[in-house]
Amino acid sequence: MFKRASLGLLAVVCTTGHVKADEYKFTLGAFYASSDSTMLVKSAKDTGNYYLLDFEDDLLLTEDQFLPFFEFQYSFKERHHIYVDWKSLHRNADTPQLGFDIEIPEFGDNDQSYVIDGSAKLSTTLNIDILRIGYGYDIWEGNDYTVGGSIGLHTMFVETIFEGDISLCGETSEPNSLCDTVSFTPKVVDNALTAPLPNIGLFGMYEFYPGWQFSAHAQYFAIKYDNFKGSLVDIRAGVSAMICENFHLSLAYNYYDVDVDIERSRSILDKEFRTLDYNINYSFTGPMFAVSYSF
Repeated sequence: MFKRASLGLLAVVCTTGHVKADEYKFTLGAFYASSDSTMLVKSAKDTGNYYLLDFEDDLLLTEDQFLPFFEFQYSFKERHHIYVDWKSLHRNADTPQLGFDIEIPEFGDNDQSYVIDGSAKLSTTLNIDILRIGYGYDIWEGNDYTVGGSIGLHTMFVETIFEGDISLCGETSEPNSLCDTVSFTPKVVDNALTAPLPNIGLFGMYEFYPGWQFSAHAQYFAIKYDNFKGSLVDIRAGVSAMICENFHLSLAYNYYDVDVDIERSRSILDKEFRTLDYNINYSFTGPMFAVSYSF
């Protein structure tokens, strides 16, 4: 009986509403992600007009995928928290034949672009990593609940790689046409960009039974600056239970959506023409499973 009473007391102490000082928490989990990625390109399909190339529909990248995630949280001085988490979505696919030539821009500040032969095999890689770093503070505390606020920064690291028969293209006199003459050779085009998105949020926890907690958080931010536009929505609610000392099992439902759009244009013959319209939408709505260890 004494042993059972001791274990019960341990469960209550480990899951109390007040966060003990200097606590470290590591979380490993998995979620189901859905992605939608597009790029505005010049296309021979539309006689040189712009075409919205879809990475999932046109280039056959997987739209839905089961992925891991990692979270770390350091809690100190009763009410303060520093957290870091990471999500990764790496995809690649081979397109036997796109069916039409396309011209893709260089992500840099120059006007250089490439023409991809649509009659040849094209290999596409799209890697997205999202790193979140933030700070949280418990505003209200009780014996069985906590409510707080947070500020942080989500940063998307995006790498786009095309491998196929590709030709380097310079400026053309006709802005809505592909290069006049091209010489296709095996080539790899590797473009990368980094998109930071700050965020603000609220979080809360309620212990409805010793060892069982309901928790939720919501984060949001939107920004538009120069040729960059981005938004972030992150809402999660779930239940966690202590399965043994210092270990918790969590089940949550999460809505997560990050959207980044980068546009660029240049003036030709006193008219403005878009040279880059690159959109990445990374989202998922569904269950998340995780195991946490704290000490």
